[in-house]
Amino acid sequence: MARPITSIADLRAIAKRRVPRMFYDYCDSGSWTESTYRENESDFVPIKLRQRVAVDMRDRMLETTMAGETVSMPVAIAPTGLTGMQHADGEIHGARAAEKAGIPFTLSTMSICSIEDIAENTSKPFWFQLYVMRDREFVSNLIRRAKAAGCSALVLTLDLQILGQRHKDIVNGLSTPPRMTVSNIINLATKPRWCLNMLRTNRRTFRNIAGHAKGVTDLRSLSSWTAEQFDPALSWDDVKWIKDQWGGKLILKGILDAEDAEKAVASGADALIVSNHGGRQLDGAISSISALPGIVDAVGDRIEVLMDGGIRSGQDVLKAVALGAKGVFIGRSFLYGLGAGGEAGVTACLDIIRKELDITMAFCGLRDIKDVDSRIIARR
Repeated sequence: MARPITSIADLRAIAKRRVPRMFYDYCDSGSWTESTYRENESDFVPIKLRQRVAVDMRDRMLETTMAGETVSMPVAIAPTGLTGMQHADGEIHGARAAEKAGIPFTLSTMSICSIEDIAENTSKPFWFQLYVMRDREFVSNLIRRAKAAGCSALVLTLDLQILGQRHKDIVNGLSTPPRMTVSNIINLATKPRWCLNMLRTNRRTFRNIAGHAKGVTDLRSLSSWTAEQFDPALSWDDVKWIKDQWGGKLILKGILDAEDAEKAVASGADALIVSNHGGRQLDGAISSISALPGIVDAVGDRIEVLMDGGIRSGQDVLKAVALGAKGVFIGRSFLYGLGAGGEAGVTACLDIIRKELDITMAFCGLRDIKDVDSRIIARR
């Protein structure tokens, strides 16, 4: 009998067995010493909850809104690069699972499946995450494509002007598709399920870029174009330009400092995401959950505050909401589910988080997620 899946950790263990090493490591690692990556998760542990008893726990409600959209729980799937290398057609699997669960799915610029792929395989609007490239014509075209696909929000990432050094990716020689080195061939031979699924799809490269960027004609030119295109000159003037180009709901991702949060408010964006890019950029930055209360205090109700980083359970979601987040994004938890079992694995991930969130909220004496605030945090 197969062992029951009861936690995100169970999905992580299965994904580690099924996904090729370079792509699993891409998901499950941070930059340099990985201290920020680890603290994103561990800094939830000291936050304790108040248990309440003899309260009516019937008719609980997790439904709320994120960026003005009704969601079945305060959770969205984060934009993650190379998702289609965790599982064949991974972004499509994730988007379908999110749609069924009633939560937003956010597609990364650096996805394997394209904007059009997602639109063709789903029936509800999804969100699109934008990286600012040096080629502004390409950026404008991405925005036009997102509009044409009916995307209901644009998530602009601000913390990837340059790449943090990710040691595991360097050691593994990360590429898509994987280079056929001896070590990669040996590792792939141990992942027959993954290989078979990948052989059944033609989505194996960055389809938002290939065929859309000037001078990109093959994998070599795609690789060099991508390495050169992240724009270190990105500024708040560019945020205004993108806001004007987009004309819809704009969410700013990568805010970790109260001064930047004030600039996010001034930009006219609809929401910000407290995020350190999953510990994959500035190693030694504070964890997202540690930064959250200060940013909430700084901006008040002038802009909606969301967060990502370290969410591995429904309890983590509840703690983030209690500390002022309107909702959270899950990246690695989603990828563990995807790598473990495709769409069914993502559904299992979301079901685990939903159940933990629901039950923990009840133990804290509340029935409606909209009533959750800092009162449920234990003071020691």
